Amino acid sequence: MESVLSKYENQITIFADYLEEFPDTNDLVWILGKQHLLKTEKSKLLSDISARLWFTYRRKFSPIGGTGPSSDAGWGCMLRCGQMMLAQALICRHLGRDWNWEKQKEQPKEYQRILQCFLDRKDCCYSIHQMAQMGVGEGKSIGEWFGPNTVAQVLKKLALFDEWNSLAVYVSMDNTVVIEDIKKMCRILPLSTDTDGGSPPNSLNASNHSKATSACCPAWKPLLLIVPLRLGINQINPVYVDAFKECFKMPQSLGALGGKPNNAYYFIGFLGDELIFLDPHTTQTFVDTEEDGTVDDQTFHCLQSPQRMNILNLDPSVALGFFCKEEKDFDNWCSLVQKEILKENLRMFELVQKHPSHWPPFVPPAKPEVTTTGAEFIDSTEQLEEFDLEEEFEILSV
Repeated sequence: MESVLSKYENQITIFADYLEEFPDTNDLVWILGKQHLLKTEKSKLLSDISARLWFTYRRKFSPIGGTGPSSDAGWGCMLRCGQMMLAQALICRHLGRDWNWEKQKEQPKEYQRILQCFLDRKDCCYSIHQMAQMGVGEGKSIGEWFGPNTVAQVLKKLALFDEWNSLAVYVSMDNTVVIEDIKKMCRILPLSTDTDGGSPPNSLNASNHSKATSACCPAWKPLLLIVPLRLGINQINPVYVDAFKECFKMPQSLGALGGKPNNAYYFIGFLGDELIFLDPHTTQTFVDTEEDGTVDDQTFHCLQSPQRMNILNLDPSVALGFFCKEEKDFDNWCSLVQKEILKENLRMFELVQKHPSHWPPFVPPAKPEVTTTGAEFIDSTEQLEEFDLEEEFEILSV
C-alpha cells in the first residue's frame, strides 16, 4: 500500500512540469457563470480559479469505519469532485459568487466553517468518511469507485443532516427536471423570531431571510440542483457540445462532474472547445484543525494553471450542478434553460412544469428518525438501511 501511495505523493510538483499555460488569445473564458477576457484579465481569471476550494486525495487520516482505508488515493476522485461542487454551492450560499480568496489573508468565519465540513474526519458532515459510508447504501463498497450519479445521491442524503447550511438537494431523474417538485421541496414556511434560538450561531442567511419574509409568503430553501446525464454511448455526441458549454455561462452554474472512465474531474468552465477542470489526482497529507479551531487552508486551493481537455474527449456520463439561493434565481435558471437548452432538437435534458403522471408521487426527502444528529449517526453500514437504493448511473468502462 505504501508503494502505491508514494506513487501519488509528489504529483503536485510533477503536474507543474507539464501543465500548459493559457494561450495568448482574445477569446473569452467562462468560469462558473463569470466571463474573463483572457488577453487582458489573465491574473483575474487565475485568481478566480484559485479561489475555488480544491479537494484532492489525502493520506494518513483515521481509517474509514475504524478498520477501512486511511487514504482515498486511487479510488476517491469522484467523491473529491462531488465535494468541490458542493463546496462551491456553500461558498455561493454564505459568501457569494464574487467572494475571492487570497493566500494568508484572514477569511470570514463562514469560510472556515465551510472548510471544516469537508475535513477527513468521521464527525465532519461531508468528509470522505461520511461519503464513502453513505455510498454503501448506494451499493458501493468502501474503497470502490463512484460514478457521477452515485455521488449526487450521496450528497443529497448527507445534506439532510446538515442543519447549518440547510440546502435542498434535488437530483433529477430520467433527464427530467420537474419545476413543481423543486418548488414543493424548496418553499418553506418562514421561521418566527422565537424559533430561531435553535439555529447555529453562524447560520445568518436562513434565519435572517426568514425574518425578512412576510408571514403570508413561503421562504426559499437554497437549492443545489444536480442533473445527471448521458450525452452519448461510448463518447460524447457533438450535438450536445454547445448546450453543455452554455451551462457554464449561467450565473447559477456549479460546473460539472465527469471525466474519463475511473478518472474523475471537476469541470469549472471552458475556453473555446476546451474544458477547464480541477484535478483531484494529487495525494496530500491529511490536514486537521489547529489549536485555535481554524484550518490551514494552503493545500485546499490550486495555485497553478488549471488543466484543460478537449470537450469531445469527455466521457458521456456527466452531472451538471446549479445553485439557486432564492426562488428568483431558480426562475431565472428555468428561463435560461428554455432559451438556451430546450431550443435544440436533441435536448440534453427536459424541463417540465408538472410532475409526470406515470411517475411515483414526489415526496420531499426527509432525515430518517435516528437517535443522533448530523454526521455522527453514520458510524456503521447497518444504520444505512433507512435509505432506499437509487438506480445506478455510472461512467462506463471502455
